[in-house]
Amino acid sequence: MINLRKARTIIRKAMEKSRELDLKPMSVVVLDAGGHVQAFEREDGAAPGRFAIAQGKAYGSIMLGMAGTAQMARAEAQAYFIAAAGGAFGGQMIPVPGGVLVRDKKGAVIGAVGVTGDTSDNDAIAAMAGIEAAGLTGEI
Repeated sequence: MINLRKARTIIRKAMEKSRELDLKPMSVVVLDAGGHVQAFEREDGAAPGRFAIAQGKAYGSIMLGMAGTAQMARAEAQAYFIAAAGGAFGGQMIPVPGGVLVRDKKGAVIGAVGVTGDTSDNDAIAAMAGIEAAGLTGEI
């Protein structure tokens, strides 16, 4: 599981990576394996709607068991499936990079991270930095 200490590490290190790369203000959410928010932070200057975007990126990853990049590829190949899944999940998923599955050392999915604020690819880079700093494995 992702405890609060690890969730805070993920957020802190993702935001540090964001500052290092001079990205736009970030919002980062960490969800547990059930899709519940473990921790969230929004940097000064980040738009208030960014929580919903970060949560949607991570939530889709947990609910489908596939990271944002895979979801986006699936949406391009089978738009009807992703649209139907989005409806099944109450419109809460955003199928783009920046939603990263988190696995433990045995490969089990233990949560997801959603990052938003810059381009989706940069969001994913920041998320991976946080996940790796917490000693976990991310799947973009």
